Parts: sequence; structure tokens; C-alpha cells
Amino acid sequence: MTTLDWRTYEAGHCLHPECSVRRGARWCMTRFPALAFLIRHPRHGAVLFDTGYSEHFFSATAHLPERLYRAVTPPRLADGESLVRQLQRDGVRADDIATVVLSHLHGDHIGGLRDFPSATIVCAREGWLDLERRGRLAAIRHGLLRALLPGDFAQRVRWIEDAPAAGVPDALRALGPGRDLFGDGSLVAIPLPGHAVGHYGLFFHGRDGEPVLLIADAAWSSRALRDGVPPPALVTGWLGDTRAYRRTLQRLQCLRRDWPSLRIVPSHCAEHRP
Repeated sequence: MTTLDWRTYEAGHCLHPECSVRRGARWCMTRFPALAFLIRHPRHGAVLFDTGYSEHFFSATAHLPERLYRAVTPPRLADGESLVRQLQRDGVRADDIATVVLSHLHGDHIGGLRDFPSATIVCAREGWLDLERRGRLAAIRHGLLRALLPGDFAQRVRWIEDAPAAGVPDALRALGPGRDLFGDGSLVAIPLPGHAVGHYGLFFHGRDGEPVLLIADAAWSSRALRDGVPPPALVTGWLGDTRAYRRTLQRLQCLRRDWPSLRIVPSHCAEHRP
């Protein structure tokens, strides 16, 4: 079993009413961190899972109609808070990043992608095709900003669907077939449908052998996993597929119950801020 060092970063945050991510909650504005993850692989080098916000997001949403995206989910990014700047302070250069794995193509997950020009990009072909067939307004409505993809995206991308099938622990099989991203079982992409087209999590073992599942937006918080309260159907239907979202959330609840030592990390949960 390959074990991996990993670290969480908060690359900005956005503001939502709590009731937009939790059915029956209050209308109070709540801070949701945009978490990104650095994973160090002994053979394949530094790997990122998502990139959070960066200055590129603000450039891409400077004008209408893209400005609507920024208005609906107001983002905040302090000076030096982009992922690339935080990594630099920790001695990791942009060119040191060998691979960026994208959970899905929403703007708050790919906002810093252009800051890592040497990295191979790994994402779902299904998600990219969904973006490509949408017009400008339809893309914004679904949280997609084509301008955040680098100009050489097609030359640098590897599709998750093309990776070989991975053997996974029995408890994970209910989530669907995993994809072995490096062919050594160390990083396995796990399908978590519902929130967006081509939405994946990432399974690996931390340095101490702890099993970890990064679930991106399959749940907005650990609290949602504990009590099973999803966002309103209006929200999940707007962005993705409500039935699939709730089925995935239910499966993750069962996984949490059946495998209590598994660390499940949502990408917008304040409990997992660094």
C-alpha cells in the first residue's frame, strides 16, 4: 500500500445563505471555504486536487453575463490567498506541480488552474463535453466558466474515464467503479454523481495509513453527512441531478457508518479548514 503526505489549503471562500445548501436552514449568509489539497506522491511528484479561487476567477467574471456568477455566489480572496501564492510560501513552485486532478469543472474548483502551466490535468471527459455543448449563459447557470481552462487544455488533459479500473475496499464499491489514476492503486478517482456532470472524489491512504476520501461537493459539510440533510431540490436540480445527488449522499452516509476510520472530507466544510 502506497501512503501519501497531504495537506489542505483554503484558497478563498464564498458566501451563501445557509438554506441554499441545507434544506430547512436559515437565510443567514454563511462562509464556505474553497478547499484545495496538495498530495505528495513518491514517484509522480506533487499533485493537487482542485485549485480554489484565484485572481483568474475575478478576471473571468469581470463583465456580463459572467458577472452574474460572481453576484450569485459572492467570492472573497485576500491578498496572497490564492493557492499558487500559498504554495510558494511553503516552498512549492508552480512548476513543481506535476498533476492537477479536478473533481469537476465549477469555477470555484478550477479558478487557479491557469497558475500551474506545467501540470498534467486530470478530469472527467463527461464534464468537459457537458461544458463544450453549453452556450455562454447556460454554462454560467451551471457554475461553469470556460475562460478558466488554459488555452492548451486539450494538449495537457488526461481523462479519468480512460484510467484503468481500480480495486477498492469493499465498503467503497457501492459508490461505483474507481479509476486508478497512476496505475499503482495510490490515487483512485471515485464517481460521486449528482452535484455536477463528471463529478469525482479522490481516495488514497495518508502517511499514517489513514484512509481518506475527498468528496468535493458531494456533501457541503460533514454535518450533512452525519444527519443526511441535503440542499433544497431547487439548488441541486439547478446545478445537477437531484435524485443522483441524494442517492450519492445516502451512500456516503452508509459508508461513514460502515467504515468509521475513513476520513471523509467535503470541499466547502468549515470543519476541515486548515
